Amino acid sequence: MVKFFRMTKLSVNINKIATLRNARGGNVPNLLQVAADIQQFGANGITIHPRPDERHIRYQDARELKPIVYTEYNIEGNPQHNFIDLVLECKPTQVTLVPDAIGAITSSAGWDTLKFQGYLTEVIQEFHRNGIRTSIFVDPDLKIIEGAQKTGTDRIELYTEAYAHHYSLGNFAGIEPYIQAAKLANELGLGINAGHDLSLQNCKFFAENIPGLLEVSIGHALIAESLYMGLESVINQYLALLR
Repeated sequence: MVKFFRMTKLSVNINKIATLRNARGGNVPNLLQVAADIQQFGANGITIHPRPDERHIRYQDARELKPIVYTEYNIEGNPQHNFIDLVLECKPTQVTLVPDAIGAITSSAGWDTLKFQGYLTEVIQEFHRNGIRTSIFVDPDLKIIEGAQKTGTDRIELYTEAYAHHYSLGNFAGIEPYIQAAKLANELGLGINAGHDLSLQNCKFFAENIPGLLEVSIGHALIAESLYMGLESVINQYLALLR
Protein backbone atom coordinates (compact mmCIF):
# COMPACT_ATOMS: atom_id res chain seq x y z
CA MET A 1 0.00 0.00 0.00
CA VAL A 2 1.28 3.47 -0.91
CA LYS A 3 1.19 5.92 1.97
CA PHE A 4 0.61 9.62 1.36
CA PHE A 5 2.11 12.13 3.76
CA ARG A 6 0.61 15.58 4.25
CA MET A 7 3.08 18.35 4.87
CA THR A 8 2.11 21.44 6.81
CA LYS A 9 3.18 24.52 4.85
CA LEU A 10 5.65 27.00 6.31
CA SER A 11 4.95 30.70 5.77
CA VAL A 12 7.74 32.93 7.03
CA ASN A 13 6.75 36.22 8.64
CA ILE A 14 9.33 38.83 7.64
CA ASN A 15 8.24 41.64 9.97
CA LYS A 16 11.46 41.35 11.99
CA ILE A 17 13.54 41.85 8.84
CA ALA A 18 11.70 45.12 8.29
CA THR A 19 12.25 46.08 11.94
CA LEU A 20 16.00 45.62 11.51
CA ARG A 21 16.00 47.63 8.28
CA ASN A 22 14.02 50.46 9.82
CA ALA A 23 16.37 50.68 12.81
CA ARG A 24 19.02 52.34 10.63
CA GLY A 25 17.00 53.66 7.71
CA GLY A 26 18.09 52.88 4.18
CA ASN A 27 17.59 49.42 2.75
CA VAL A 28 19.80 47.04 4.73
CA PRO A 29 18.75 44.31 5.00
CA ASN A 30 16.92 44.38 1.67
CA LEU A 31 13.42 43.14 2.48
CA LEU A 32 12.61 42.13 -1.09
CA GLN A 33 15.83 40.15 -1.48
CA VAL A 34 15.25 38.39 1.84
CA ALA A 35 11.73 37.43 0.71
CA ALA A 36 13.14 36.06 -2.54
CA ASP A 37 15.85 34.12 -0.69
CA ILE A 38 13.38 32.65 1.82
CA GLN A 39 11.34 31.21 -1.04
CA GLN A 40 14.47 29.90 -2.76
CA PHE A 41 15.43 28.17 0.51
CA GLY A 42 12.16 26.21 0.30
CA ALA A 43 9.59 28.10 2.38
CA ASN A 44 6.03 27.78 1.12
CA GLY A 45 4.96 31.37 1.68
CA ILE A 46 5.68 34.87 2.89
CA THR A 47 3.66 36.56 5.63
CA ILE A 48 3.62 40.26 6.48
CA HIS A 49 1.69 42.11 9.16
CA PRO A 50 1.60 45.85 8.43
CA ARG A 51 0.38 47.95 11.32
CA PRO A 52 -1.06 51.48 11.12
CA ASP A 53 2.17 53.10 12.41
CA GLU A 54 4.25 51.14 9.84
CA ARG A 55 6.89 50.52 12.50
CA HIS A 56 8.13 47.45 10.66
CA ILE A 57 6.35 46.46 7.43
CA ARG A 58 5.31 49.53 5.47
CA TYR A 59 2.29 49.63 3.22
CA GLN A 60 4.64 50.27 0.30
CA ASP A 61 6.50 47.06 1.21
CA ALA A 62 3.26 45.14 0.70
CA ARG A 63 2.93 46.59 -2.78
CA GLU A 64 6.56 45.95 -3.73
CA LEU A 65 6.46 42.37 -2.44
CA LYS A 66 3.55 41.44 -4.68
CA PRO A 67 5.67 40.63 -7.78
CA ILE A 68 8.40 39.06 -5.63
CA VAL A 69 6.25 36.48 -3.83
CA TYR A 70 5.58 33.55 -6.16
CA THR A 71 4.62 31.15 -3.35
CA GLU A 72 1.71 31.98 -1.02
CA TYR A 73 1.40 35.63 -0.05
CA ASN A 74 -0.33 36.19 3.30
CA ILE A 75 -1.14 39.67 4.61
CA GLU A 76 -2.23 39.88 8.25
CA GLY A 77 -3.88 42.77 10.04
CA ASN A 78 -6.85 44.47 11.58
CA PRO A 79 -9.41 45.08 8.81
CA GLN A 80 -9.65 48.84 9.14
CA HIS A 81 -10.31 50.88 6.02
CA ASN A 82 -6.66 51.49 5.03
CA PHE A 83 -5.81 47.83 5.55
CA ILE A 84 -8.79 46.64 3.49
CA ASP A 85 -7.82 49.00 0.67
CA LEU A 86 -4.23 47.71 0.76
CA VAL A 87 -5.33 44.07 0.58
CA LEU A 88 -7.72 44.75 -2.28
CA GLU A 89 -4.91 46.52 -4.13
CA CYS A 90 -2.31 43.77 -3.56
CA LYS A 91 -4.69 40.78 -3.88
CA PRO A 92 -2.57 38.33 -1.86
CA THR A 93 -3.23 34.60 -1.76
CA GLN A 94 -4.65 34.98 1.74
CA VAL A 95 -5.65 37.70 4.16
CA THR A 96 -5.57 36.87 7.88
CA LEU A 97 -7.80 39.06 10.02
CA VAL A 98 -6.23 39.89 13.39
CA PRO A 99 -7.91 42.09 16.06
CA ASP A 100 -4.83 44.16 16.90
CA ALA A 101 -5.27 47.27 18.97
CA ILE A 102 -3.48 50.33 17.61
CA GLY A 103 -0.01 50.43 19.16
CA ALA A 104 -0.03 46.78 20.23
CA ILE A 105 3.47 45.32 20.44
CA THR A 106 2.24 42.00 19.10
CA SER A 107 -0.99 40.03 18.75
CA SER A 108 -2.44 39.13 22.12
CA ALA A 109 -5.88 37.60 21.47
CA GLY A 110 -8.08 36.15 18.80
CA TRP A 111 -11.40 37.49 17.52
CA ASP A 112 -14.63 37.27 19.42
CA THR A 113 -16.42 35.83 16.39
CA LEU A 114 -19.79 36.03 18.14
CA LYS A 115 -19.61 39.72 19.03
CA PHE A 116 -18.07 40.75 15.70
CA GLN A 117 -19.77 38.19 13.48
CA GLY A 118 -21.64 40.70 11.34
CA TYR A 119 -18.59 42.87 10.79
CA LEU A 120 -16.33 39.95 9.94
CA THR A 121 -18.92 38.51 7.56
CA GLU A 122 -19.12 41.80 5.66
CA VAL A 123 -15.34 42.11 5.37
CA ILE A 124 -14.90 38.49 4.33
CA GLN A 125 -17.56 38.81 1.63
CA GLU A 126 -15.66 41.76 0.17
CA PHE A 127 -12.41 39.79 0.05
CA HIS A 128 -14.17 36.79 -1.47
CA ARG A 129 -15.62 39.00 -4.21
CA ASN A 130 -12.01 39.79 -5.08
CA GLY A 131 -10.84 36.17 -5.06
CA ILE A 132 -8.84 36.38 -1.82
CA ARG A 133 -8.80 33.46 0.64
CA THR A 134 -9.64 34.50 4.19
CA SER A 135 -8.50 33.35 7.62
CA ILE A 136 -9.56 34.55 11.08
CA PHE A 137 -7.14 34.63 14.03
CA VAL A 138 -8.87 32.83 16.92
CA ASP A 139 -8.29 31.30 20.33
CA PRO A 140 -8.97 27.55 20.67
CA ASP A 141 -12.51 28.08 21.97
CA LEU A 142 -15.22 25.86 20.48
CA LYS A 143 -17.91 28.56 20.49
CA ILE A 144 -15.50 30.94 18.79
CA ILE A 145 -14.74 28.29 16.14
CA GLU A 146 -18.47 27.86 15.51
CA GLY A 147 -18.83 31.62 15.21
CA ALA A 148 -15.97 31.74 12.73
CA GLN A 149 -17.67 29.20 10.49
CA LYS A 150 -20.79 31.39 10.38
CA THR A 151 -18.81 34.33 8.98
CA GLY A 152 -18.04 32.40 5.80
CA THR A 153 -14.28 32.40 6.35
CA ASP A 154 -12.20 29.82 4.51
CA ARG A 155 -9.82 29.16 7.39
CA ILE A 156 -9.00 29.94 10.98
CA GLU A 157 -5.56 30.63 12.39
CA LEU A 158 -5.16 29.17 15.87
CA TYR A 159 -3.43 31.59 18.26
CA THR A 160 -0.72 29.36 19.73
CA GLU A 161 0.87 31.49 22.46
CA ALA A 162 -0.83 29.51 25.25
CA TYR A 163 0.32 26.23 23.72
CA ALA A 164 3.90 27.47 23.44
CA HIS A 165 3.89 28.63 27.06
CA HIS A 166 2.60 25.30 28.37
CA TYR A 167 5.05 23.37 26.20
CA SER A 168 7.98 25.39 27.60
CA LEU A 169 6.90 24.27 31.09
CA GLY A 170 6.75 20.62 30.06
CA ASN A 171 2.96 20.62 30.15
CA PHE A 172 2.20 18.77 26.93
CA ALA A 173 -1.49 18.57 27.87
CA GLY A 174 -1.64 22.25 26.94
CA ILE A 175 -2.22 21.14 23.37
CA GLU A 176 -5.57 19.52 24.17
CA PRO A 177 -7.75 22.62 23.56
CA TYR A 178 -6.08 23.00 20.17
CA ILE A 179 -6.78 19.39 19.24
CA GLN A 180 -10.44 19.78 20.11
CA ALA A 181 -10.63 23.09 18.23
CA ALA A 182 -9.03 21.49 15.17
CA LYS A 183 -11.41 18.54 15.23
CA LEU A 184 -14.39 20.89 15.30
CA ALA A 185 -12.92 23.05 12.54
CA ASN A 186 -12.49 19.95 10.38
CA GLU A 187 -16.10 18.96 11.01
CA LEU A 188 -17.25 22.46 10.04
CA GLY A 189 -15.20 22.48 6.84
CA LEU A 190 -12.73 25.14 7.98
CA GLY A 191 -9.08 25.03 6.96
CA ILE A 192 -6.61 25.31 9.84
CA ASN A 193 -3.58 27.57 10.10
CA ALA A 194 -1.61 28.34 13.26
CA GLY A 195 0.86 30.88 14.53
CA HIS A 196 2.43 32.87 17.38
CA ASP A 197 5.41 31.73 19.45
CA LEU A 198 5.91 28.55 17.44
CA SER A 199 9.58 27.59 17.27
CA LEU A 200 11.98 24.78 16.38
CA GLN A 201 11.43 23.42 19.89
CA ASN A 202 7.64 23.16 19.82
CA CYS A 203 6.34 23.13 16.25
CA LYS A 204 6.91 19.43 15.54
CA PHE A 205 4.77 18.28 18.48
CA PHE A 206 2.06 20.73 17.50
CA ALA A 207 2.00 19.72 13.84
CA GLU A 208 1.96 16.01 14.69
CA ASN A 209 -1.05 16.39 16.97
CA ILE A 210 -3.28 18.89 15.16
CA PRO A 211 -5.46 17.09 12.60
CA GLY A 212 -5.69 18.87 9.28
CA LEU A 213 -3.08 21.55 10.01
CA LEU A 214 -2.49 23.24 6.66
CA GLU A 215 -0.05 26.05 7.44
CA VAL A 216 2.01 27.65 10.18
CA SER A 217 3.18 31.25 10.12
CA ILE A 218 6.44 31.77 12.00
CA GLY A 219 8.47 34.94 12.27
CA HIS A 220 10.00 36.06 15.56
CA ALA A 221 11.42 32.71 16.65
CA LEU A 222 12.57 31.78 13.15
CA ILE A 223 14.49 35.02 12.67
CA ALA A 224 16.00 34.79 16.17
CA GLU A 225 17.10 31.19 15.55
CA SER A 226 18.60 32.27 12.23
CA LEU A 227 20.97 34.64 14.01
CA TYR A 228 22.77 31.54 15.34
CA MET A 229 22.21 28.96 12.61
CA GLY A 230 21.59 30.90 9.41
CA LEU A 231 18.33 31.53 7.58
CA GLU A 232 18.59 28.72 5.05
CA SER A 233 19.52 26.15 7.69
CA VAL A 234 16.65 27.15 9.97
CA ILE A 235 14.07 27.10 7.18
CA ASN A 236 15.22 23.62 6.18
CA GLN A 237 14.94 22.48 9.80
CA TYR A 238 11.36 23.73 10.01
CA LEU A 239 10.45 22.05 6.73
CA ALA A 240 11.87 18.76 7.99
CA LEU A 241 9.91 19.02 11.25
CA LEU A 242 6.66 19.83 9.45
CA ARG A 243 6.72 16.84 7.09
